[in-house]
Amino acid sequence: MASLLLALIYLAFISLGLPDSLLGSGWPVIHVDLDVPVSYMGIVTMIISGSTIVSSLLADRLIHKFGTSRVTVISVFLTAVALVAFSFASKFWHLLLIAVPYGLGAGAIDAALNNYVALHYSSRHMSWLHCFWGVGTIVSPFVMSYALTNATWHDGYLIVGIAQTVIGVILLATLPVWKKTGHESLEATNEKAIGLVGALKIKGVPFLLLGFFAYCAAESTAMNWSSTYFVEVKGISEAQAAQFASLFYIGMTVGRFLSGFIAGKLGDRKMIVLGTCIAAVGIVVLFLPFEIPALALAAFIVVGLGCAPIYPSIIHSTPFNFGSKHSGAIIGIQMASAYVGSTFMPPLFGLLGRRIGFAFMPIWLAAFLAVMIVMMETTFRITAKARAAEEKPL
Repeated sequence: MASLLLALIYLAFISLGLPDSLLGSGWPVIHVDLDVPVSYMGIVTMIISGSTIVSSLLADRLIHKFGTSRVTVISVFLTAVALVAFSFASKFWHLLLIAVPYGLGAGAIDAALNNYVALHYSSRHMSWLHCFWGVGTIVSPFVMSYALTNATWHDGYLIVGIAQTVIGVILLATLPVWKKTGHESLEATNEKAIGLVGALKIKGVPFLLLGFFAYCAAESTAMNWSSTYFVEVKGISEAQAAQFASLFYIGMTVGRFLSGFIAGKLGDRKMIVLGTCIAAVGIVVLFLPFEIPALALAAFIVVGLGCAPIYPSIIHSTPFNFGSKHSGAIIGIQMASAYVGSTFMPPLFGLLGRRIGFAFMPIWLAAFLAVMIVMMETTFRITAKARAAEEKPL
């Protein structure tokens, strides 16, 4: 039964990844159709991210009240409704309104399922969970490409919305499977959630949040600006750069699949260190003053492979570091810090890049990854001391 439930959770995470790359892949046509500047995509994504941050912070309270299974099913349907609504949008302000429920649904799924897998499954399953998110992000651009070739961007959203609805129906029909596992975190409880302030008072949590913020700032910058870096710094054509940039996602997805086979042996802390070292190798290659497209491509693939185990390992280590009792609240805040980093840092990099040039990307990535590893090592040391103090006999 636990294996079937895990398969359902994987399916839910595919549903989380499906819409994430849909807007970006369709925006070159969408902004023309809606007669708005190309830069307006940032407004939509900011609203989505803001709503996601809100639901991430509320996720612990929702899980305590309704249980993980119900929060997941409701959130999947909420995103499905939003995606279908996107397919009927004919004005830009329609997108802005619809972005709110989409963001709310995505944040709740993310926090609820990350906490549940961290509590009840091994680190390999956490890596594979995020690998399935990557599958969703890879599939969506192909769906949108098909829609743009044979119909309109509205149909791309409609197809993904229907797929999301089917996933929601499957999860709803299999609710008894969730209940039969006997895990308490699936069901609503009478225990009071500690909330944001209470979680921040726990020793080590502020360092964890800073580390997670820094990692997501680096990852999202590499995702969003790699194509521009290829064109502006390495002299690669726009078409070729777009193809190269997509390989970062593939490298990360493959990396998370492979990480699952060794995560159980090495443990979360060593996986974070290993991933940082691999990413550092790719960044060093980017520093090399050679305008060789293949070398730049290899560097970004290596950075993606290095980034692959870091996010899931940080999440999976949370119950170990802080205990299962408060992991839901802390992971919810982690998701919020992740979205803050991925929302605000890439635009800041873009502003700086326009002023001083995009060649400083390796420095930017190295700086944030350095902050991440220092903060995470500090977190592990603080929580280790706290556990040792609790276990010490009086």
